[in-house]
Amino acid sequence: MELGLLYSGGKDSTLAALLLDGFYDVTLVTATFGVTEDWEHARRTAESIGFPFRRVEMDRSVARSAVERIREDDYPREGIQRVHLHALESVAADGFAAVADGTRRDDRVPSVSRAQAQSLEDTHGVDYLAPLSGFGRGAVDRLVDRHLEVTVGPSEEIDKADYEAELRALLAAEYGERAVAEVFPHHEQTHVEDLR
Repeated sequence: MELGLLYSGGKDSTLAALLLDGFYDVTLVTATFGVTEDWEHARRTAESIGFPFRRVEMDRSVARSAVERIREDDYPREGIQRVHLHALESVAADGFAAVADGTRRDDRVPSVSRAQAQSLEDTHGVDYLAPLSGFGRGAVDRLVDRHLEVTVGPSEEIDKADYEAELRALLAAEYGERAVAEVFPHHEQTHVEDLR
């Protein structure tokens, strides 16, 4: 069964791919607004770990709406949540029988509620899977340490193909770099280099 896994090239989505491999024909899919070329990092990572890769274009109006929401809230949570759900819908509409992401049990954002998962499945006729939903951060980190080579750094410096980089770029273009620093909290991101 063909499964499209929403893929950033980071540790969570890579670990999700490894967990699903063997049960599904996994394709790693980066959903992008076409704002940056960061998706190339995910493509290279997918190639290095041996998975097929696909890129899906999302509706740019969703990005603009998310940036406005982020600016209104002075925090990225709801904007990122909106984009994540749109990304899952974009992957589901690309012909897969199942879609998945790398959300963990303790993720605050993005997350997919039971009702949102059901709506995605009913609307697009797909199965939605979140293979890390039972894993906390500690368990994920231990598995990653054992199985993946990763680079860790601040989200504004790490090579990773997630839509946060595109939202940051759009926010900076509209409101300046200072707005990005004011709205997005500092946090570490990962980029997978290879399997151990």
